[in-house]
Amino acid sequence: MALLQISEPGQSQAPHQRRLAVGIDLGTTNSLVASVISGSATVLKNEQHEWSIPSVVYYSASGEPVVGSSAQENAASDPFNTIRSAKRLMGKGSDDVSNSWLAEHYEFDFDSGSIPAFKTAAGNRTAIEVSANILSTLRSTAEKTLGGELVGAVITVPAYFDDAQRQATKDAAALAGIHVLRLLNEPTAAAVAYGLDNGNDGVVAIYDLGGGTFDISLLKMQRGVFEVLATAGNTALGGDDFDNAVADWLMEQSGVSALPDQGARRQLLRLARSLKETLSSQQTAPYELNLGESLMFRGEIHVDTFNSIIEALFKKTLPSCRQVLRDAGIAKSDVQAVVMVGGSTRVPLVRERVGEFFEQTVLTDIDPDQVVAVGAAIQADVLAGNKPDSDLLLLDVIPLSLGLETMGGLVEKIVPRNTTIPIARAQEFTTYKDGQTAMALHVVQGERELVADCRSLARFELRDIPARTAGACRIQVLFQVDADGLLTVSALEKESGVVASIDVKPSYGLSDGEIEEMLRASMEHASEDVQKRALAEQKVEGSRVVEAIASALDADGDQHLSSEERSEIDALVASLKQSLEGDVSDNIKLAVEKLEAGSSVFVERRMNASVKELMAGQELSELERKLVTDTNVED
Repeated sequence: MALLQISEPGQSQAPHQRRLAVGIDLGTTNSLVASVISGSATVLKNEQHEWSIPSVVYYSASGEPVVGSSAQENAASDPFNTIRSAKRLMGKGSDDVSNSWLAEHYEFDFDSGSIPAFKTAAGNRTAIEVSANILSTLRSTAEKTLGGELVGAVITVPAYFDDAQRQATKDAAALAGIHVLRLLNEPTAAAVAYGLDNGNDGVVAIYDLGGGTFDISLLKMQRGVFEVLATAGNTALGGDDFDNAVADWLMEQSGVSALPDQGARRQLLRLARSLKETLSSQQTAPYELNLGESLMFRGEIHVDTFNSIIEALFKKTLPSCRQVLRDAGIAKSDVQAVVMVGGSTRVPLVRERVGEFFEQTVLTDIDPDQVVAVGAAIQADVLAGNKPDSDLLLLDVIPLSLGLETMGGLVEKIVPRNTTIPIARAQEFTTYKDGQTAMALHVVQGERELVADCRSLARFELRDIPARTAGACRIQVLFQVDADGLLTVSALEKESGVVASIDVKPSYGLSDGEIEEMLRASMEHASEDVQKRALAEQKVEGSRVVEAIASALDADGDQHLSSEERSEIDALVASLKQSLEGDVSDNIKLAVEKLEAGSSVFVERRMNASVKELMAGQELSELERKLVTDTNVED
């Protein structure tokens, strides 16, 4: 008798063929790896029985890199070779180092290119390489625990990571030998875990304050579909900043103006972190730290004092909370639940003030340190094919608008911010000059109207365009953003079929908090930008008219115009050129209208001459046949 294997609903029909996939929370302070085991997402422990490892890597002159708690033990004795918070520099350039507190703690090499590298005893190491060492350790933990090789991983990133930071994360995974099934926004991962565990539908706010980054996202959850309505945040704000603020307070209380070395600073930061954690559950916390050379830190700190130290930092998260509500077009009362994510949300002040802002009690029943990894594991299990009947669908959004530079330094937005991804969107453009055979395309990102106020992502050229009159060519530019938030732009000239494309890997160098600043600037300068755009567009139109008239006059102006008529048009052209040098769009518009009216007789004579030339020497029947043929071709 044949034996039939029957699977449980929602489980693989061939359990023994289950593909091993994991979710990885690659954090600034700590990192975790989780997987779905026996239908339940579980955070995996390493050989030291740790489910969370510090995102720290120690490099020595000889031997392999040491990752996690063992690496952290070297922070005081060998600080320059013990790298932590490398995530803050993922996808960042050399200019960003000077704006980061990391510059005070490490030595950097800028000679190897635009990507800054930590100087270590083992050689220069970029943030990508440091992250790769952490990912490799997590991969090893997973494969030992699960008993086989991974088919891939879902790796979480802050929702406000830009294209460069996302690409850097994928590069780190590739170095670690991990196939990335998807990059998943951390708030969305939290929503997956929270929504599936609790079965709630409606709008939920995900407040994610980790060690080095902050995100706030609004998600609409309904029947397994998680749609991001809006997202905002700060990629340079987190628990690390709380620690630094407390450390500065300790120095002030002890009358210490400077520390002897980075090792001492590391010990002080460790004390500050310990006090922060203690005050999350107690009203007071005593402290004592002897760094030698009369550097003694001894005393007691009350939770009220701690709150006053960090309150200014916490308040920096509130503008983003207001921003997402505006972007989503909803009121606070429409938010049904507020989910706290990230270790820094354990601080009572944070929970209390977020609750006051949203006017409700925040949800803390899910471990804020594990929820992101759990959500990523659930999504990895689906993408690996272990749940073929799953109806889980994730709809993330892009954080900033994507567009092209057009004439006059203007931005034509192709994909607006908060557009759901993956997305493919096309728009047609044309040539500006007669006989133009190439087009330079400049891809930009931002919310302002002028290219100068946005971020440059990439440049490429479309060549071998058929030489035709200005405006005759039809060039389709296609923007494609994949599920990881990475962009590909292509350009196609429809008549000839020539095509050019580029995978956008933006240049490094977006400074900390610049995305948030770009959004704020777009609102503050909205009225000004509209006026600047109107002026730029009018100047482009005026220049086009001047060029068109000049070309026509050079071709046959003397043939169709008397000297008096030519002088009148020349005077109108000169007037338009003078108005183009000014900054009043209405003056330019009026000068264009006067020139078009003053040259209308000239334009009419040229058209009549062209028709006569076409008809010359042809029979009426032949013209009728040609007209019918041309009409059929156009149809």
